[in-house]
Amino acid sequence: MESQLPVIAIFGPTASGKSAVAAAVAERVGGALISADAMQVYRGLPILTNQPHEPTSLVGIWPLDHEASVGEYAPIAHNAIDEALAAGRTPIVVGGTGLYLRAALADLDIPPPAPPGVRERFESLYDRDGGVAAHSLLSDRDPGAAAGVHVNDRRRVVRALELVELGRTLRPDSDALWTDASRHPTVIVGLDVGAELLAERIASRTGTMLALGARDEARRALASPISETALKVIGLREAAELPEAEALEAISDRTRRYAAYQQKWMRRIPNVMLVTAAVSPSVIADEVLQMARAG
Repeated sequence: MESQLPVIAIFGPTASGKSAVAAAVAERVGGALISADAMQVYRGLPILTNQPHEPTSLVGIWPLDHEASVGEYAPIAHNAIDEALAAGRTPIVVGGTGLYLRAALADLDIPPPAPPGVRERFESLYDRDGGVAAHSLLSDRDPGAAAGVHVNDRRRVVRALELVELGRTLRPDSDALWTDASRHPTVIVGLDVGAELLAERIASRTGTMLALGARDEARRALASPISETALKVIGLREAAELPEAEALEAISDRTRRYAAYQQKWMRRIPNVMLVTAAVSPSVIADEVLQMARAG
């Protein structure tokens, strides 16, 4: 009988094939799939958030009007990983949201939510003049955080002010974020995709999403209460508001830009082992397991 494997984490840009690789790994070892994706936590947008078909923890756990946060996500991700290990199963953490991946694997110092009423107070301040007064207040109270947040970014300005109220800061603790510390022995694999192949996959996947009904899905979502975080789902407004051909181009372009950001993040993950994603998920899964067994 095979000894307990380490936690396996699979990261990569959108459309790199993470879900298929993770599913193939899980099938080989009876692993437990756990999502580390900031948008797949929402119910109601399974097409646009490309939710996996296989049973995966932390997918569709919150309604669209819920303001999701990494601070709320981290403890339930830890619990999902710990439960899998206790059951003798290999946790396979898969996703493309770098901060969520690090929060699932490590004990980051994540600030708690603000007390009731604090967010509403700062949102009201922000909405008075489009954020000018709120950002000015942030500059007075936490100049370092203000320097890294644009005045037009309502959610982050408000969150930064909340943190000041808690005696904390929005400035990331880069030392903690980019260390190799983890809660359990972990192997992190990054799926490396060339720009041309990735662009082809993104265009193909976007077309499939639209064919599967992403436009109707987006319109239903926008017709109901929806949080600012959920509004950041790529393609939500484009699918709902643009003609199909224009939506295809706009969503593909936005997705390519996000994928480039994910690739930069991937290369900063401590001890990440890159594998080519230009081959089949089955071949990649075998390579991932070789790495995991080697420790």
